[in-house]
Amino acid sequence: MTVEVLSPGMNTTVQDLGRYRFRAYGMPVAGALDRYSLMAGNLVAGNGPGAAALEITFSGPELLFGSERLVCITGGDLAPRLNGAPFPCWEGGIVRKGDVLSFSGPSSRGIRAWLCVSGGVNTQPVMGSRSTYLRGSLGGMEGRRLRAGDILSLGVPDPLWARGEGFSVPGELRTVHSTDPVIRVLPGPQEGAFTSAGLDVFYGSSYRVGTESDRMGCRLEGPAISHCGSPDIVSDAVPEGSIQVPGDGLPIIMLSDSQTTGGYTKIACAINADLHLLAQLAPGYVLSFRKCGIREAAEASAKLKQGLARIHVLLADHRSRSRGNIKLLHQDSGSMKIRFCGKSYDVRWEREK
Repeated sequence: MTVEVLSPGMNTTVQDLGRYRFRAYGMPVAGALDRYSLMAGNLVAGNGPGAAALEITFSGPELLFGSERLVCITGGDLAPRLNGAPFPCWEGGIVRKGDVLSFSGPSSRGIRAWLCVSGGVNTQPVMGSRSTYLRGSLGGMEGRRLRAGDILSLGVPDPLWARGEGFSVPGELRTVHSTDPVIRVLPGPQEGAFTSAGLDVFYGSSYRVGTESDRMGCRLEGPAISHCGSPDIVSDAVPEGSIQVPGDGLPIIMLSDSQTTGGYTKIACAINADLHLLAQLAPGYVLSFRKCGIREAAEASAKLKQGLARIHVLLADHRSRSRGNIKLLHQDSGSMKIRFCGKSYDVRWEREK
């Protein structure tokens, strides 16, 4: 019940939904940069929505499976391959003992993917989460990126995990990625700290993703935003999606690994429903901002929840119609060997006299 890391890829970490209830003590939430993709993949794999998975960035790992499992790869298309053959994204597929799963690399459809495995990645929880927080060196695999030779333990899968084989998440329920997205934002708590010209620049300009962007923040390059006075404030809370503007006038969008408090003015905050778009932006990609209201933000979040509920309903129907992937392995006059839900069984009988 393990996976061996033959090659780690550029930046592969263990992530779940994050580490909550500790921000008051300075501990970031961490967790998957695209929680929708993580939860959708876990549903297909037969896990709870918050099970730990692998977050893969740019170049993916090469993984040797030590047991038969159902996997589902969501998020961006990093061209996964099973034993050298193309493997579908957003679809439940069986990997068997001795199989090697690898990734050819990113396309124009995103730079991050989430590999969900039936049973979940079973690393030691820290503060109630298996998420890796790299700057704090905790969670996941010893608080770091995966390395060649790592052995990842897997949890015990749902008894009917194999019934998710062949289920494909409908296209309209998959996250959509763009190389030049428009990010919807709510006004920030220090919007009044910026000049009217500065606000016009922020909402009327395009910004390029900088090379120093990481899981902590998306650093942008482009027209500078002018402040009314000092860019500094008494430190206050920094929620995920906050857009800080330091003294150089260039915005920084705070992501999953961001600090819990900060002393720069916040011009706006990206809505939760658009954070998955930021997870797929490589350096050099361009984005812009559009102000929206609370109602639109709430409706966008509700749409994501409805999408997960729809996946759950469709998957339940698929699993109920599946015969559990019963496969005949061998049969003779008095016995047969079958595979059912990932396990092999010997069935014997006696002829009537």
